[in-house]
Order: sequence, then C-alpha cells, then structure tokens
Amino acid sequence: MKITVLGCSGSVPGPGLPTSGYLVEADGLRLVVELGGGTFRNLQRHCSPFDLDALLLSHLHLDHCADFAALTTFRRHHPRPPYDPRERRLPVHAPAGAPERLAHAHAASREDPESLEDVFDFLPLRPGAFRLGPCTVEVAPMRHICEAYGFRIECGGRSLVFSGDTAVCPELVELARGADVLLADTAWVDRGSRPDNLHMSGREAAGVAVEAGVGRLLLTHVLPWSDRDAVLADAASVFPDRSSLVELDGVYDV
Repeated sequence: MKITVLGCSGSVPGPGLPTSGYLVEADGLRLVVELGGGTFRNLQRHCSPFDLDALLLSHLHLDHCADFAALTTFRRHHPRPPYDPRERRLPVHAPAGAPERLAHAHAASREDPESLEDVFDFLPLRPGAFRLGPCTVEVAPMRHICEAYGFRIECGGRSLVFSGDTAVCPELVELARGADVLLADTAWVDRGSRPDNLHMSGREAAGVAVEAGVGRLLLTHVLPWSDRDAVLADAASVFPDRSSLVELDGVYDV
C-alpha cells in the first residue's frame, strides 16, 4: 500500500499548497481520500480520474471536498471517456448529507440543483467496516465540529489510519490500535488556547500514536500560519524518530 499526497494544507490553501487529498493505492485498487481545493489538478498528474475505484470523504468542510465539483464536471463532460460514467458510477463514501451538499456546491447559482447521482453512487458512512476491492475499510466517528469520521484501511496485512479532522478522542486511539501508519490531523503547535473539538497539535497526535502503538506517524493538515517545524518538533518530542511531516507529491509506503 502507498499514499501519494495531493494536498495537505489545513483549513485553507497555503502558497502553492492545496488542501487535503490523498491517493491510496493497494493491490491494484486506486482510492482517493478527501478532495480538497487544488487536489484535482494534482490527481491528474498521478493517474486518470477515470481510473479511480472509489472516493472517501471524512466530512463535508470545503477544504476536504471543494474539488468534488471539478470531478463532477470531468465525469459528466469529458468528450472521450474510457467508459460511460453513467453506467459505471463512482462510489462515494461520505456523510449522509453529501448528495445534497455537494450538489449545491457544484451548482451554487441554482436554488434547486440537479442530482449528482447520474455519475456517482453515494454510500453514507456509518460506524463499522466494509469491503472495497482487496481492502477492508473500518469507519469510526471522530470529534469535530460537524459529522466527521476516521478511516482504517487494511490490505495485505498492512494498515493505514486516517484521522480526518478531530480532537484527541478514544475512538481515534482504538481505530489506530497497532496500525502501521497513522496519517493525522496536526493543525498547530501545542501552545495557547484553541477551540474544542477542532484539530490536534503535533504533540497530541504523537500522544495518540504512542497510546495506540502505531508504527509511524505522518503529520498533515498543518495550517498555513502554523510553524511547521514547531509542529514536527512537538510530535518528535513525544514520538521520536517515527514522526514526519508529509509533503506535496510525497509518496509514502505503508
């Protein structure tokens, strides 16, 4: 299994850096987790969007799903698709309100936008597990300011956990228990007051990694105005030698 970073800026894009998006490949499966602003451009540098097998959206904040509108236009209007997107709809695993929310975002000028289910098959997330090709995906609720989920993707004896956006919570620790890689929301340094149930600091994410016994911690979703070096230093002080910041276009083995 490998992860290619399509974007990793937290909340808003940074200079030359899109928001959240990750291409996960495992045993021939191509899966995109999150599709934030600017990520669709980068996705096309790594594979054809028609080659995707599924899309996972942890929650519906725009920094995690803004480029869904671009994907919709691509699937509906590409003049030479390799197959009929209306006969082979792309599975989208997302919170229950996704079809309506994403339709309104795609057609913001219309009060009653048309359904997107001509080219997408929306599957509402709920706690539990489901099969996705050769992989098992476990879903757990996270602690954020809206409905949000974390994912554990297992394939060939390897495991990747993606926190989505969350504060520290027992659900994340259990989801990450014994995982090979934890890809974790680490928006800021561990100093000063912060809103509840929003994001983790580097130190907090590292604490989850230690408690859950993960093999490696990848830090992502750092805010553009946060000090990246300080976020990493906070994490490394708790989880030394196994914490690193992801980079745009970085490829990480699981």
